[in-house]
Amino acid sequence: MRSLAPGIKLITSFSRDSWYRFVILLLTFVFYTTYHLSRKPISIVKSQLHRNCSNVIHPADLNITDNDTWCDWAPFDQNNYRNLFGVLDNCFLVAYAIGMFFSGIFGERLPLRYYLSSGMILSGIFTALFGLGFYWQIHSLWYYCLVQALNGLVQTTGWPAVVACVGNWFGKGKRGFIMGVWNSHTSVGNILGSLIAGVYVSSAWGLSFIVPGIIIAVAGVICFLFLVEKIFYYFNLEMGMCFFLFYFILFTNTSTAVEMVEDHTEAISFCGALRIPGVVEFSLCLLFAKLVSYTFLYWLPLYIANVAHFDPKEAGDLSTLFDVGGIVGMLLWCGALVNGPYALITTAVSADLGTHECLRGNSRALSTVTAIIDGTGSIGAAVGPLLAGLISPTGWNNVFYMLIAADVLACLVRLKADVSCPGHVILYGASCYNTTNF
Repeated sequence: MRSLAPGIKLITSFSRDSWYRFVILLLTFVFYTTYHLSRKPISIVKSQLHRNCSNVIHPADLNITDNDTWCDWAPFDQNNYRNLFGVLDNCFLVAYAIGMFFSGIFGERLPLRYYLSSGMILSGIFTALFGLGFYWQIHSLWYYCLVQALNGLVQTTGWPAVVACVGNWFGKGKRGFIMGVWNSHTSVGNILGSLIAGVYVSSAWGLSFIVPGIIIAVAGVICFLFLVEKIFYYFNLEMGMCFFLFYFILFTNTSTAVEMVEDHTEAISFCGALRIPGVVEFSLCLLFAKLVSYTFLYWLPLYIANVAHFDPKEAGDLSTLFDVGGIVGMLLWCGALVNGPYALITTAVSADLGTHECLRGNSRALSTVTAIIDGTGSIGAAVGPLLAGLISPTGWNNVFYMLIAADVLACLVRLKADVSCPGHVILYGASCYNTTNF
């Protein structure tokens, strides 16, 4: 009898349960990758919206009144363009920070599949609307601010939902390693977003938004069709066997079998989540960590374009090194030492605190705890780019001094944290070390 092919042996060596877990992990990875993919284009397009037009060859039939701004996109063609970029960033980030505090509450009370897929489709629409401003010749700052704010609100559906879904499928013992690897979707999304936006930025920057918008909307449809948010176990005491029931939670459920195993624990309140040991401390840590990370996310391509005099596409491609972290140099250390602690807090730490022993097995706190931690961090994410827009006209060095101060504050807050899990003590050693590498 012939033996099975090695690939088939490998596939069949894993149980059905393991394959289901793998599929869920892969789906949630792809879903949140598209969230970050759709956020990245604005940082790439900034250097195209305002550039040194005196070095650009203009069409012969074009009547030029200002040789320095003729190729810029109004209203970003004035000397205050950096302030306007900061306002544009903040419209998204402030809306995201405010919405995140409520997103976890909704996420624990609504079916995650509907919640996540609707958020992705709406995010795709608003991302595409920003790019359509190029084709519709819209030069109103209010239009772009409104689209950014609405996009920020719907993007809050992503993080609490995917963390809660992964937390439902994986036990606490393996969660730290699994989520550490899984959280690379943030960097992957940023890299893909930069590369996709860079393809179109110099020719038709509207497509830098429209294409990512289509991608996240399609991912939302896939989410609706395939996401299974929870796993429940039936135990047959007589046979000593365990059967797995995978189900989609619907708004109206007519299955009596599902009703027998449905989780009837009450969702935790906002104040109750704040009383969980470590939530406030790690929330403040993430505030300063995201301040640094999102300043790089939104301003690094423009910094490279201004300082190194690269074109928008080259600046966008080079900025991906912050996320790749695979090339020796400054961007390697910044990417690894800033995003490393940030990634751990938003995944493994959030999941651990959301299942803290003081909750007595209440699994419905995970989404709220994740939303509180990431919502607080998003305040820092909003403040960082705003400060960069205000400070950068005085010199880029001052922006880096601001980032160093934020990292120092993150270290100080972390030193005061008192979390029972000893593995967390190491967490912000990386960020403390980070302050010596700017």
